Amino acid sequence: MRNSIIARCAEKGVRITEQRRTVATVLEEAEDHPDVEELHRRASRLDPKISLATVYRTVKLFEDRGLLERREFGDGRARWENAQREHHDHLIDTESGAVIEFVDPEIEALQERIARRLGYRLTGHRLELYGVPLERPGNTAD
Repeated sequence: MRNSIIARCAEKGVRITEQRRTVATVLEEAEDHPDVEELHRRASRLDPKISLATVYRTVKLFEDRGLLERREFGDGRARWENAQREHHDHLIDTESGAVIEFVDPEIEALQERIARRLGYRLTGHRLELYGVPLERPGNTAD
């Protein structure tokens, strides 16, 4: 990770309260893509007095300042990840809701080639794949 959320808050002039620090800590420790309710559950373990409303406001503030990225994986919940994480794409298991992060050099190169062929230089992209496991009972490979 490049800079911590807390360090980037200071760079952007965002005042760091203890509750914002708690939410930032939970986000930096997350290895998944938690929604606000899950963030609240985790933050409550560190600060039992933190309210769900405070977590909502903090996430919104962090998103507005470019510290967090909102992800929507088709399950009706907004999920969050640190905006400064290394680039990766997502594969979403539509049966379990699991989100798998991956990086594939072939996909990255293909996207660059497509952009160039269309007369563009990529400045960013977001790739989300949706699927079901091949090995689960009832699922078969096509």
